[in-house]
Amino acid sequence: MASRPPNCDENIKTYKLVVVGNGGVGKSALTIQFFQKMFVQDYDPTIEDSYIQYKMIGSDWYLLDVLDTAGQEEFSAMREQYMRKGDGFLLVYSVTDCKSFDDMRHFHTQILRVKDKEHYPMILVANKVDLVHSRRVCEEEGKQLASQLKIQYIETSAKDPPFNVDEAFHSVVQAIRMQPPEAPPPPPRRKRKCRVM
Repeated sequence: MASRPPNCDENIKTYKLVVVGNGGVGKSALTIQFFQKMFVQDYDPTIEDSYIQYKMIGSDWYLLDVLDTAGQEEFSAMREQYMRKGDGFLLVYSVTDCKSFDDMRHFHTQILRVKDKEHYPMILVANKVDLVHSRRVCEEEGKQLASQLKIQYIETSAKDPPFNVDEAFHSVVQAIRMQPPEAPPPPPRRKRKCRVM
């Protein structure tokens, strides 16, 4: 697959996707696997990394700007800033870490509060499903939470061979595309001028 669309003169939509979740859940591994098609095993805590690339999803080209965020609590002050910018979000937890799963509801609520919306394009990503013997959060729990939050659920593994990594990012783009367009603000009302005779 080409890394650039054949005709760059086209009006290509740009979407800013944000990958959120606690530290150590595999946000960077998923993002690097999606963009560079490689598994990074060494864990180096991310403060914030951005990846930009043309991607074909379905039959359309998009310019995806993906922000891989810090999961560590000491960087929580930065969260609202990147939440304001995102067009869509991947809420990532590790199936081996119950706390990362429990915190998903908080991320979801915070995004909706920052966006001042009742719904916003997000998907719930259960990562590290390759670690079968270490799994602490079952698939049913993940699906149930996604149903409560009214968002899509997907299980992933960034480890080679990757499982559902591309599908996760593509699902967020599809969620953005399915979002109804915002209604334009009403036109300003004209003030009537009173004439004194």
